[in-house]
Amino acid sequence: MIRTLQDVATAFQFLTRLPLGRLAYDPDALSRSAKFFPLVGLVIGTLGAALYQWLVPHWPAMVVALLAVIFFVLVTGGLHEDGLADAADAFGGGWNREQILTILKDSRIGSFGTLAIVFSVASRLLLLPNLPIGHFTAYVISAQVLCRWTALPLGYVLPGARESSGQGARIARQISGVSLTVGTLLAAAIVGCTLRGAMLGPMLSVLIVTAASGLYYWRRIGGITGDCFGATNQLAEIMVYLCGAFHR
Repeated sequence: MIRTLQDVATAFQFLTRLPLGRLAYDPDALSRSAKFFPLVGLVIGTLGAALYQWLVPHWPAMVVALLAVIFFVLVTGGLHEDGLADAADAFGGGWNREQILTILKDSRIGSFGTLAIVFSVASRLLLLPNLPIGHFTAYVISAQVLCRWTALPLGYVLPGARESSGQGARIARQISGVSLTVGTLLAAAIVGCTLRGAMLGPMLSVLIVTAASGLYYWRRIGGITGDCFGATNQLAEIMVYLCGAFHR
């Protein structure tokens, strides 16, 4: 029981900026805690949806959507946006595996990364106000849950693209079959309880995005990095919102 609570705390510590204090170092803790990534999405999605629902009767929907996106960025420290930007710069500007991996290690942001951030933020600003009112909270929670779930199959299937001790290497090919199963069942249960009959579209869309991006990473760099996890996360979140806007 204590180990389970420690794994949950590790998942929140890794994916958010919530003040949880310092946990004892355990090299296997991150990969072991990955099965609880959907739970982190549940908490973040619930808080973000509550913020939106609280403010939208008083302010224009686009302004409230901007505040919701800012909340998501602040609570995660821009972890996934940073990954998206770095991946866009690397895959957009690198011609071969060595160039891509070199650009991924560069902390500077280029034109591709800037455009990716702009498109990501703009997509969420446009899609959030167009989610069906009666299912708004359900789609936001599902998006936050499923986008974090993507790390499980990617980490189960793909090896690390480089021999290093980075965050990506701590998950790549380190996700066990048990963690994948538990995390998938947890994500499916949350999405099923929130979206009910409308769950198939978002789950199938995220599965396609995960498989397609994973295949792309494998073909271009022979594996995955932490930035790649973040990029797929962002794409999956937007896909769920697209499904919601279409459902409307």
